[in-house]
Amino acid sequence: MLRSISSITGSVLQATDGEIGRCKDFLFDDEYWTIRFMVADTGKWLPGRRVLISPVALERPDWPSKRFHVNLTKDQIREQPELDEHAPVSRQHEIRYHRHFSWAPYWGMGGLWGTAAAPPALAGGEPPALAADGDLVDKHLRSTAEVTGYSIEATDGEIGHVDEFIADDESWALRYLVVATRNWLPGKKVLLSPTWVREVRWADRHVALSLAREQVEKAPEYDPAMPVNREYEELLYDFYGRPKYWAHAAEKTGRAGTG
Repeated sequence: MLRSISSITGSVLQATDGEIGRCKDFLFDDEYWTIRFMVADTGKWLPGRRVLISPVALERPDWPSKRFHVNLTKDQIREQPELDEHAPVSRQHEIRYHRHFSWAPYWGMGGLWGTAAAPPALAGGEPPALAADGDLVDKHLRSTAEVTGYSIEATDGEIGHVDEFIADDESWALRYLVVATRNWLPGKKVLLSPTWVREVRWADRHVALSLAREQVEKAPEYDPAMPVNREYEELLYDFYGRPKYWAHAAEKTGRAGTG
């Protein structure tokens, strides 16, 4: 199901032997636009620590109570490789993290989660091998909180800013950026797929689209009070004339099942 990042932020994180804190932020990679970690606010439990929780360890949440069950003990979480509060999460750190929990890597295999259909399937797999720093093409992960507010520009001019993200709570892919059009179309919000982004200039806090302003102006309006269901997605993709991501996934599954 698709959910806004703001509706997930603040959820309680429950280890197998007690609460560890609340969801504070999310880190995603800018190649697949997929969430790789929740950042936990652990309060007084682990003060001064930046604690990361991978979707690999997440069980299905209890949405009415906004509670995520984490399939790890508090000791396992406490003993994870430490990361400075403001340090980027490098690939080398991810290797150490996955080795600590004995999880297979999601990278280097193609697909959102490597060869796995969903994050939990990586648990119990073959952990990644250690690598020298010089052997890695480092990819730092991005914070959804930090990217919120980035300006957005169509092919023919600015159209607003990133107001929010919409994520799939099973694959943890960021399916949409919520764009607030500010003074150009006062009050209107629209959804845009990350696959329609032409370029992100991280240093300038700027997102460039492969769409014209008129396309965005006439796009179906997004109402945060309404769920983003398949009917709405069909309408959105048909309007933009873009290939539907769920149809592509079904084709891949069909090909994999033949032979």
